[in-house]
Amino acid sequence: MAAVFCIANQKGGVGKTTTAVNLASGLSRLKKKVLLIDLDPQGNATMGSGVQKSELESSVYEVLLGLEDIKNVRQRPPAIQFDVLPSNRNLSAAEVEMVNLERRERRLREALDAVQDEYDFILIDCPPALSLLTLNAFCSADGVIIPMQCEYFALEGLSDLLNTVRHVYSNMNPQLNTIGLLLLRVMFDKRVTLSVHVSNQLEKHFGNRVLKTVIPRNVRMAEAPSYGLPGIDFDPSSKGAKAYLACVEELLAWLETHR
Repeated sequence: MAAVFCIANQKGGVGKTTTAVNLASGLSRLKKKVLLIDLDPQGNATMGSGVQKSELESSVYEVLLGLEDIKNVRQRPPAIQFDVLPSNRNLSAAEVEMVNLERRERRLREALDAVQDEYDFILIDCPPALSLLTLNAFCSADGVIIPMQCEYFALEGLSDLLNTVRHVYSNMNPQLNTIGLLLLRVMFDKRVTLSVHVSNQLEKHFGNRVLKTVIPRNVRMAEAPSYGLPGIDFDPSSKGAKAYLACVEELLAWLETHR
């Protein structure tokens, strides 16, 4: 049975997709079977994994509406070692079309039943909003990884996200507490006093829910998507790649003791 994580933050530009594709790559390098689900209509995780979103015949959109099976839609791009359930802008219409469907917040969870036993990890890249798509991710997950920049406005948005996670756990998905909530500090610059202060505050309030690994700002991570590769595959020697590999090791160790 796969461990299901959604990578979520309603604030855009915080390294959410970069985190999703690099965790998928890092886990697959350690011989884990991984499915990466792109649940964002922008399709950045799709493109960042080497899949051309403009050429898709079907996507996660059809899966959510019950028109296709995950097994027929997932792809294995040639340059990477994990499967991708791709997305494109068609997904923007899914929320409107799902409103009148039964169990609309559980469409993804029910679709995943067909492939749960084929993977060790399923990672869901959420859109930058607390939407019906994000709710589907939360209702499918054992845990939530929140990539965070250590700045004031990131803390402001965190409380809304935490309230949503608590609501889903209490009312829709008690399974979410299997792993729970983990915070990952990204785009970190230790030279910035505010970043260090916010980082310390996170550790104080969330304790061991804050992963010890810190992802630094790194230009190679930013360049990688234009080549259709995760940063780990694009430049394994870069500081960002090494940090994400360390994060994967920490995540696996955390799961051994807490799951």
